[in-house]
Amino acid sequence: MHIFTPAQVVLEKIVITEEALASQFTAIVEQNHPQVWELLRHCYIRVINPYVTRARIPHPPYIGIYCPDQIITAVAAEKHILKDVARLIGLVDVVCLNATHLMSDPLSKLKENHPQLWLDLLWISTKSE
Repeated sequence: MHIFTPAQVVLEKIVITEEALASQFTAIVEQNHPQVWELLRHCYIRVINPYVTRARIPHPPYIGIYCPDQIITAVAAEKHILKDVARLIGLVDVVCLNATHLMSDPLSKLKENHPQLWLDLLWISTKSE
């Protein structure tokens, strides 16, 4: 039987979920950088936690921004601002991904492996057409 100290119990209750971090990221961008938010509101934003690679090297989580083809260049141009916000909440980087290209990739297993993400990306990649 393992006995936890009061400090361990408190630490276990303060777990920030990936969804909460993504929400915090978007709230900071919306409040402090409204021109960048106008772009991001057309994107799907999530925290990507790569856990451990095959080489057993842990990688820290980062922000993934899935953008429609029409605005990915504009979002990538604001990456310095986005990285600053990510670092504010304890994340190390920001990666911009082209949702339109991901959805049209015939070899993609996204639909089978991550159906909810696939639906979200389908929504953002087709709503501006």
